[in-house]
Amino acid sequence: QVQLVESGGGLVQAGGSLRLSCAGSGRTFSDYAMGWFRQAPEKEREFVALITGSGRSTYYADSVKGRSTISRDNAKNTVYLQMNSLKPEDTAVYYCAADHVLTRVRFGRSDYWGQGTQVTVSS
Repeated sequence: QVQLVESGGGLVQAGGSLRLSCAGSGRTFSDYAMGWFRQAPEKEREFVALITGSGRSTYYADSVKGRSTISRDNAKNTVYLQMNSLKPEDTAVYYCAADHVLTRVRFGRSDYWGQGTQVTVSS
């Protein structure tokens, strides 16, 4: 079982940057593909980015591609989402997710989710 705790959210002006962190429990963190999702008010949760267990492969939603970087440090059981050139439409609660199966992460069907961290981008 994996417990996930996100941090790093906050209020930032448009054009600014934030780095989100997701700390996971467990000794087999590297066995899990990890993903970031977000949910804005009155909108459905959407995929943002994911990374394989080894960290060798990453995937991004078109909406953040080129502005965001997902990475992980398996020694620290942590996955990161660096977000640059933030826009007001990036405002949302950001969640991390973990699963042994990459496609389950990609399509939002992960077994494990964090509680979320709020990101607010002011114009």
